[in-house]
Amino acid sequence: MFLNRLLLTHFKNYDFQDIALSPGFNCFFGHNGMGKTNLLDAVYFLCMTKSHFGLPDSAVIQWESAFMRLEGHFSVQGKAEKIVAKIAPKKIKTLERQGAPYERLSDHIGLLPIVFIAPDDTELLTEGSETRRRFMDNTLSQLNPVYLRELLLYNRVLLQRNTLLRQMADRAKSDTALLDVYSEQLLQPGQYVFEQRKAFSAQFSEIFLHFYRIISKEAETAGIRYQSALSDHALDWLLRQNLDKDLALQRTSAGIHRDDLECLIEGAPVKRFASQGQRKSYLIALKLAQYELLRTAKGVSPILLLDDLFDKLDPQRTAQLLDLLGGESFGQIFITDTQAARVSALLPSLGKPYRLFEVQKGGIQLTAESASN
Repeated sequence: MFLNRLLLTHFKNYDFQDIALSPGFNCFFGHNGMGKTNLLDAVYFLCMTKSHFGLPDSAVIQWESAFMRLEGHFSVQGKAEKIVAKIAPKKIKTLERQGAPYERLSDHIGLLPIVFIAPDDTELLTEGSETRRRFMDNTLSQLNPVYLRELLLYNRVLLQRNTLLRQMADRAKSDTALLDVYSEQLLQPGQYVFEQRKAFSAQFSEIFLHFYRIISKEAETAGIRYQSALSDHALDWLLRQNLDKDLALQRTSAGIHRDDLECLIEGAPVKRFASQGQRKSYLIALKLAQYELLRTAKGVSPILLLDDLFDKLDPQRTAQLLDLLGGESFGQIFITDTQAARVSALLPSLGKPYRLFEVQKGGIQLTAESASN
């Protein structure tokens, strides 16, 4: 699977760009603030229906523009797929496949698998459990449309239950009948999400360890452990046991929305004990494992986005990672960098077609390409 052509209209700092892309490596270089990351976010948006960075839809429209439009021409197992995303203020966001709009944006997730690796992804290891749940959900939603549907249902009911808990506190009275209804509605989607996450973590752990051994050269041991209260107790029992606590806190204190992935190195939490180099290796192994899991399950190579990653790696890790990405398991790859020479010097030896682009203030120009494009 790869993206042949990308058109951006009023997306972030881009007025209009029409870019023909390589099925192998696409490298975008330029100073910070020129729009390199925005370009990767446009690709992500077409695949996942939203910005990778959690921005509201209004924030991706170019300043003082009336609308935003993205158009991508993909090739998926030999079939052409044209995807168009449109956003205008005070109007519903639309996403079209082959000219026909989706009734539900969630139906698009998984058609075009994608993995994004960015410097800020270190939050995956250092911040709270929400970032790691998002990582699981991002992967599983691309693998299984039922998972995404059940997760959305759970989150919708959870919001209703939490709203009721706050209202009960404000009114100083209990509406236990309605609270019981919401609790009951959480059980089926909550159990499904738990079972899928549990199965995912078992499979994902083995793939992660494979990549971590390669990247770290087996310098130390690493591991991942799924944590969920549902491993020990059923969700209905947890909701009953925590009812008084929920009423006091005015929110639901137990459930799959509290799950976590424990990241370990030499048996200790990465968050507290890993060195900067170990965190880099751990993060890259996590994302490459996500890529491999998607590739195996979907039967196509996902698009891989690498944002300024090489600026954070030493030359040895950079060469090692690029050599790994040059393998047959990896398909189309987008790379951003502040230095053209750093990556372009290595590309010709990797055996894949490539194109090198310069980015300047929202303008993109092809500067070099391989003969095989």
